[in-house]
Amino acid sequence: MRIYTKTGDAGKTGLRGGSRVSKNHPRVRAYGEIDELNACLGQALAELPPGDDFSPMGSLLTGVQNSLFAIGAELADPESSPSRKSLDAAETKNLEKAIDAYTQPVPVLKTFILPGGARFAGALHAARCVCRRAEREVVALGKASPSILSYLNRLSDLLFTLARWVNYKLNFPETPWTGK
Repeated sequence: MRIYTKTGDAGKTGLRGGSRVSKNHPRVRAYGEIDELNACLGQALAELPPGDDFSPMGSLLTGVQNSLFAIGAELADPESSPSRKSLDAAETKNLEKAIDAYTQPVPVLKTFILPGGARFAGALHAARCVCRRAEREVVALGKASPSILSYLNRLSDLLFTLARWVNYKLNFPETPWTGK
């Protein structure tokens, strides 16, 4: 099977179920942002430091990538409705548990911080920004299940928390925002 089909050469793409829409359709933008987020997480995982301290984080993020594929599939289906769930509440609860666990050892924030630090932390910060953009596109679509919106909102919090934990663990100081 060839990877190219030429069916999108005129600026249209197929959705689940066979309908065709413009490549700038809100549905395509929403699942496209989810796809970009998934790729950003893959890039971040390529920076995952070796060692037992980081192995659980790798497993956590790989699980997130699998969930993002399910979200993308739901968003690509024009027949899906807000009552259909590609995720269950337990997946968002798992993100909350991870946020709580990775928050424990890091210093309490007293000011905004600038994104950066270790390469892995920087990649997580970049993924967080893409996650927020994906969330905005899913909200703009207006037809996503509440479970997707909760998951994406919590995921951006998790990515921020993980970036902070990585910098803490690797002894990279956080840079406080000082204003203008």
